Amino acid sequence: MAGGRRLETPFGGIYSTNITPDPETGIGDWSDDDFIRSMTEGVGPDGTHFFPIFPYTSFARMSRRDLLDLKAYLFSLTPVRQEAPPPQMPLPFRWRSLLGPWKALHLTRAPFTPVADSSDSWNRGAYLVTALAHCGECHTPRNLLGGLKTELGLVGSDQPDGETAPNITPDSDTGIGEWSEADLVWYLQTGLLPDGDSAQGTMLEVIEQGYQYLEEQDLRAIATYLLSRPARPALR
Repeated sequence: MAGGRRLETPFGGIYSTNITPDPETGIGDWSDDDFIRSMTEGVGPDGTHFFPIFPYTSFARMSRRDLLDLKAYLFSLTPVRQEAPPPQMPLPFRWRSLLGPWKALHLTRAPFTPVADSSDSWNRGAYLVTALAHCGECHTPRNLLGGLKTELGLVGSDQPDGETAPNITPDSDTGIGEWSEADLVWYLQTGLLPDGDSAQGTMLEVIEQGYQYLEEQDLRAIATYLLSRPARPALR
């Protein structure tokens, strides 16, 4: 949580920042409102715009309660004093002033609203997929400005680090259309695919550090939502 991990983007390298409660190099002096604004608007307490490698475009859908619960957890960690290296991007991409117009095009701050005629499980899955788990940030293609092509949601995308995030719509040929709910739950718990293969790279890390700890009810909700979406073929 102390930052310093290099993340590749089409515009250059960005280093993750310190989110331990260190008051000088981390978030230790942030108020509740500071934290919520950073998560949902991508703006720091001093007004600095965050690059959208930080998925505030998805976190903008989180509830205030979940945001404050997350803050409480982060503030329970041991403070670590560590500055993140500066972004390694050429001009003009490292000009944060350009992010205001970018957000006008690509950021909608609107907490998730349940769909009245859908089940509680479906709504829970939709919230987890679109907000907390921010699945679309990797599995949805991006335009030339780095914004998500929402009309192609979850059809898969090539990543700047060379990995490919696969199609997770229920397309039978290129997606998860042949998977059952149990297959999806097992995969998110173990990283094992129905054909005996296993998750690799970033997805394996996400499972090992995140999904395997979710309650099975939440994993089933994710599966319910994903398998209900329109089937779309992968782009290639």
